[in-house]
Amino acid sequence: MRILVSGSTGFLGTAAIEALEHDGHTIARLMRPQTSRHKTPGGAEQAVAWDPVAGTFDAAAAEGADALVHLAGASIADGRWNVSRKNLLRTSRIDATRHLMGALGKLQRPPRVIVGASAVGYYGSRGDETLGETSAPGNDFLAALCQEWERETARGAEFGARVVGLRFGIILAAHGGALPQMMTPIKLGVGGRLGTGRQWMSWVTLEETVRVVQFALANAGLTGPVNVVAPNPVQNSEFTRVLARTLHRPALFPAPAFALRLALGEMADGLLLSSQKVTPAKLVNAGFQFLQPELAGALGKVLRKY
Repeated sequence: MRILVSGSTGFLGTAAIEALEHDGHTIARLMRPQTSRHKTPGGAEQAVAWDPVAGTFDAAAAEGADALVHLAGASIADGRWNVSRKNLLRTSRIDATRHLMGALGKLQRPPRVIVGASAVGYYGSRGDETLGETSAPGNDFLAALCQEWERETARGAEFGARVVGLRFGIILAAHGGALPQMMTPIKLGVGGRLGTGRQWMSWVTLEETVRVVQFALANAGLTGPVNVVAPNPVQNSEFTRVLARTLHRPALFPAPAFALRLALGEMADGLLLSSQKVTPAKLVNAGFQFLQPELAGALGKVLRKY
């Protein structure tokens, strides 16, 4: 397959491209024009110039692609959620996806498969409720962001594409995502549970996430929203305990909710204190086999060097 990939320089995009190229697929990265001259290890140019802010898209370079893996979007945790940051999070997901789907729909042969990104933030904070793909959405900022993002990606169905919306949980990797930030206070001996520690964390390893992307591209029966989480979510207190044990450090100093809110504002509730007990019902029903279903084994593998 020839696969277009947006968000190709992120830690998930980088890992996904490596795996897809290993599978024998041809990758064309969607990149800003000034950075679009990307060379593959073999030296062939594989890039499509795309600038959603300027409204430009190299249709000729994109023509004939079989699939799109759409991972682009500003990092949700890189800055306090003030008005300008929220606008960036929206435009980099919703406006960019709207522009991309419109451009792809004008191709003579648009991609037949679209695998798009979303997040379990779709559900909002739901306490101990078990959440599947058919559960109702939440009503906070992240939930609204995910709903609009998914609606724009779903427009791919208008030109006949099979659309899969991957709702990612917390992706665990030693070199990127949220885990290094979680590790730092524990490694320094000053870490502990967040708030009450009773909030549920739905997690998945980077390796497993990449396997889901491959599975979604190949499995013609998979469509619509898909929760990308391990089958065994844990509460924050348990996550912290297992992480500390894996790092051979104590976890004795809880971070009170008020302190997190003081430091991070609304982002504290959205990312650290919200509770989402999410199950991968669609993946399980489709026959996906998890390699790392339990947190202890998953962290042990991810943090092997520690």
